[in-house]
Amino acid sequence: MPARLEVADIFRRHGEAYRQAHDGHLGRVERRVMSAIEFCRTAELGGHVEGCRSCGAIRVAYNSCRNRHCPKCQGQACRQWLAARQAELLPVAYFHVVFTLPAEIAAIAFQNKTALYTILFKVAAETLRTIAADRRHLGAEIGLIAVLHSWGQTLTYHPHLHCIVPGGGVSPDGTRWISCRPGFFLPVRVLSRLFRRRFLEELRAAFDAHSLKFFGDLAGLTEPAAFTGLLAKARRLDWVVYAKPPFGGPEQVLSYLGRYTHRVAVANSRLVGMDDDRVAFRWRDYRHGGRTKVMTIDAHEFIRRFLLHTLPDGFHRIRHYGFLANGHRAARLDLCRRLLASPQQDDIEPEAKSAAATAERLAATHRCPCCGATMTTLAIWRCGQAPPSSFWNDTS
Repeated sequence: MPARLEVADIFRRHGEAYRQAHDGHLGRVERRVMSAIEFCRTAELGGHVEGCRSCGAIRVAYNSCRNRHCPKCQGQACRQWLAARQAELLPVAYFHVVFTLPAEIAAIAFQNKTALYTILFKVAAETLRTIAADRRHLGAEIGLIAVLHSWGQTLTYHPHLHCIVPGGGVSPDGTRWISCRPGFFLPVRVLSRLFRRRFLEELRAAFDAHSLKFFGDLAGLTEPAAFTGLLAKARRLDWVVYAKPPFGGPEQVLSYLGRYTHRVAVANSRLVGMDDDRVAFRWRDYRHGGRTKVMTIDAHEFIRRFLLHTLPDGFHRIRHYGFLANGHRAARLDLCRRLLASPQQDDIEPEAKSAAATAERLAATHRCPCCGATMTTLAIWRCGQAPPSSFWNDTS
């Protein structure tokens, strides 16, 4: 059976030609992402050799790049993150709300990722919390997890924010839990209008503070009149805020988070094939009932689309707000459980659960694939060193 095609294979075959063809337009982040994916789990990054003293089997394991854009390196990070989240789930319905930027604003976001993504997180969280705190709607403090995605199914640039929200919150005086109506969280039309108004206010403030840069087709927006005109046009658009049906239970929430939180622009499982300078991948056409189709594009175009979604250095694409905010999460969740009359998950701390689960998985990875005995490390080499060659006859 032939090896499954990976994004790394495409980068290794066409990456150098792409760098040469786009030398003046590739930034440091994009170059580093390409190199990391190309070298991931190869001898270039170092590794170790394991041997089984029971049956004599030998296995070479190369180090991973650990880059957050690499399709192969997100599994372990996702499992550890989910282990901690499992202990934080509440026995309530969970809702999924999506905030999407219109195309005119998305174009600005692409040239100002840090500034616009920061505004997107801030305004979306503020919108949900403000409307939820209004007594006409819920009248409670809520919590939420927000996850940034910037891609559509065909890898085009489509920045949007996925928010996972428990269906209720803590009353202003902190004495009771207020549940939302069954199957309904907050009115999306009200959310959309506040989201649009607050985002455009923040965008104007960023422009007035000279925090935005414009080039190429958007260079004209440096003129105040042109920028004001764009804001006026955007104010007339319907900004899409979409509330999906509530999840069936905590298990579905975890399953969803596992698919979304550490996802990259395209998973290796979606790749169909690479023929010369063409790449084929699967995508879902949601305009036609979510039918699965295959798209074939030039390899350089595939790389270009993949690199559209690189994140600025140090930018956090998963954030927590309200009673799920990092600073006071444990205390606020404890209050929520008391108000819901829900027992604690266990006496074991979430960190301990995560550490135990991680240790168990690591132990499993060090078992011999042939006989199940424990594998012993025979040799280690670091990044930039040549792999050792003397361990093959090691009998010590």
